[in-house]
Amino acid sequence: AEGFHNVATKETGDNHCLLRGGKPAAAHPLYDSRLTGKGIDQSEALKDYLTKRPSGSRSFTAFDLVVVSPLTRTCETALHVFGQPRAPGIPAFMSKVDAPVGSPEYAAGIQVAPPRFLVREECRERWGHYVCDGRRPIREIAEEFPNFDFSEINHDDDVFYSDERETDEHCCDRAVKFLEWLNKRPEKCIAVVTHSSFLRHLFGQFGETLHNDDMDDLQRLAGNCELRSIVLCSHGNKDGKSIDPLMPKSKAPSTVRMGTVFNKEAMGLGDLDMGIGMEQLVEIEEE
Repeated sequence: AEGFHNVATKETGDNHCLLRGGKPAAAHPLYDSRLTGKGIDQSEALKDYLTKRPSGSRSFTAFDLVVVSPLTRTCETALHVFGQPRAPGIPAFMSKVDAPVGSPEYAAGIQVAPPRFLVREECRERWGHYVCDGRRPIREIAEEFPNFDFSEINHDDDVFYSDERETDEHCCDRAVKFLEWLNKRPEKCIAVVTHSSFLRHLFGQFGETLHNDDMDDLQRLAGNCELRSIVLCSHGNKDGKSIDPLMPKSKAPSTVRMGTVFNKEAMGLGDLDMGIGMEQLVEIEEE
C-alpha cells in the first residue's frame, strides 16, 4: 500500500529524499515510513475484495496465517486488510468471529477464526541506504500492534540497517531462505505482507521454464497493495534441512591472543594446566 516515502519520491523525482543526510537515519521523518491515507484506502479496498472472493468451499477468502514484515507500513497494511488478528497462544476455537457481512456464511450464522499474525524479519524490504527501509525498535512497534506475534524476532533494535544497501545477492539468498521456511509451515493458506523489491528479488530467481509472458508477469515489480497468488509445491521437501534464523553480518574476529588467569585451587582443579586460547565470537497455498 502507498507509503509517505512513495509520495516523496514521486514529488521529487528521485530517491535522494530518502537519504539520511548528516543526521541519524532514525531522526529522518521518512524512517520506517507509514501508510498515507490513500494507502489505508487501498488496504481497505483489498479487504472488501477478499470478502467477496471465493476460496475453497467458502464464498470469501480466509487465511490460516498471515506472515508480516516488521516494518511499520506492512504491519499497518496487514491490520487494515485482515482486521484484528487472533492473539498469540489463543486456539482457533476460542477466537471465533462472524463471517463477512452479506456472505451466505454470515446469513447462516457461521463463524470463523481470524488468522494469527506472525512477524518475520526475513521478509522485510531490502535494507540499508534509504531511511524508509529501516525499522523502529520492536518494543515500539509491538506496543502499537499488540496482538501481532513478534516472538520470532531476535533483535529489538534494527541491527541490519546501515548506510550500505543490502546486496542483490544477499537479498536473493534471504528471500529463498524465507521461502524454505514458508514451505515448512503446517498451514495451507498463508498470506505474506511484504514489499515490492523483496518480491522482485524472490520471483526473479524463478520462472525460466515459463512462457515469456508468464515469466514477465511473475518477475515484474509489484504494485501498491497488489494481491498475487501462487501455489507452493513441496515436492517431498517439506521436512528438509533446518532453516537458520536471520542474523546480522558478524564482525571480523579479534586476532589478539588473550590469556586467562584462573584461581585453580579455589576451583578445585589442583595442578591441572589450563590452556590459553582465542575465542571467535504474498498469499501462498501449499500442495
